[in-house]
Amino acid sequence: MDQYFSKEGLGKLKDELKHRVEVLRPEIAIRIKEAKELGDLSENAEYDAAKDNQATNEGRIVEIKDILENAVIIENTDGSGVVRVGSSVKVESKNGVQTFVIVGAAESDPVAGFISNESPLGSAFLNRKKGDKFEVKTPKGVTEYKILEVK
Repeated sequence: MDQYFSKEGLGKLKDELKHRVEVLRPEIAIRIKEAKELGDLSENAEYDAAKDNQATNEGRIVEIKDILENAVIIENTDGSGVVRVGSSVKVESKNGVQTFVIVGAAESDPVAGFISNESPLGSAFLNRKKGDKFEVKTPKGVTEYKILEVK
């Protein structure tokens, strides 16, 4: 399944992969080696912790590689004024005026205004244009939105 990213978001993910492979992996290997040298592995908490860190790191490396295989860079350059993945949307609701950027799920950060195209709010914005009014049902209830601007 395609996973959508901005160029910046994809760059961050690639940087994370590089850090995990080139920095964390060797650091964890050294910790495991040092813990082995302490002796009895059956009661060696340092060894167990290092092996847990290794498993977590390797799992994340596999996850990132899978994401990168299905990554699609989003660019909203069609100028149509229609909300798409990659659009910045200025809206008005009972919560005031807010700006959201529609991104792929892996890049979402609702607190910072980056909402997933798969979320109830993000999917409700898709294919709408300036001036559209609509209601969105979210876990916090129903809210009416009006789109003020699409970039």
